[in-house]
Amino acid sequence: MFTNFSHIEFADKWVLYLIPVAIFLSVVWWYFFSKRNFTSLKLSSTNSFSGMKTPMKATIKKFLPALRVLGIIFLLIALARPQTSFDEESVTTEGIDIVLAMDVSASMLSKDFSPNRIEAAKKQAADFIDGRSHDRIGLVIFSGESFTQCPVTIDHTVLRNQLAGIKNGLLEDGTAIGMGLATAVQRLKESPAKSKVVILMTDGVNNKGSIDPVTACDIAMQYGVRVYTIGVGTNGQAMTPVAKTYDGQLLYDLVDVQIDESLLQDIAKKTGGQYFRATNNKKLKEIYSQIDKLEKTKIEMNAYSRKTEKFFPFAFGAGLLLLLEFLLRYLILKSIP
Repeated sequence: MFTNFSHIEFADKWVLYLIPVAIFLSVVWWYFFSKRNFTSLKLSSTNSFSGMKTPMKATIKKFLPALRVLGIIFLLIALARPQTSFDEESVTTEGIDIVLAMDVSASMLSKDFSPNRIEAAKKQAADFIDGRSHDRIGLVIFSGESFTQCPVTIDHTVLRNQLAGIKNGLLEDGTAIGMGLATAVQRLKESPAKSKVVILMTDGVNNKGSIDPVTACDIAMQYGVRVYTIGVGTNGQAMTPVAKTYDGQLLYDLVDVQIDESLLQDIAKKTGGQYFRATNNKKLKEIYSQIDKLEKTKIEMNAYSRKTEKFFPFAFGAGLLLLLEFLLRYLILKSIP
């Protein structure tokens, strides 16, 4: 019925200081009460009483004060509001705020990565997230437009779930690099972190969107956001979706891989980041490993844990003990001759 005390703390600890006071007063009361109600009798010898059994009434009476004291102690513990540990602490940790901006256009289904570019990117992004438990990370997706899949958060379980759900077809097709970068920066501009990073991944050339990449780069510079860019795609040609059948099946053909590397290099250089080229799964993994070694900045965050009130077992125990003492004193003892 009672909770493990190693995980208990008290909301009103001062009540606990009344416990020794209650014990002291109970002992004093019992001492004077027994003096008042019992008289002493001097005998020359107690031999005549040897072998006599202690009456049940006397035996029960011995335990009545202890029951009352225990009941009062349990009641005071309940009034002190025991609860499971509730931590609210400032934690200084090494970390940065990061937004992953991922291209989800149709070309990301190309099969030069296993099983395709988008799934390979999701796998490496998930591993990257798992390795940075103290960082706040967000997720932006883009193709012909952009969308915040997950705001910057320390809850990586939610982030991983959102990452697992991304796929081609969620947005209008195309490659809006400027929109993807601008949306990622938007998620970071209010961040209190001293170090803010966008990891932008694309496999194409900007051909959509109301914000061009140069303007988005300027916005990133304005808010002090460092951008690491990744060009995804093999050198040469790759099996790329070119059409769909009437039943929605993708038709693939060899298509030249076209990545605007000069643009990605320029964005990275201007914002203090780096440009990487991933030509296969292994290379993409190595790139994320390199980015994982970024300079880290001390940030302060709050750590919370849920609190649960645990007074009921003690209140119940107090009521049970006091009720037992009452029944014994005023009902049971009166019925014993």
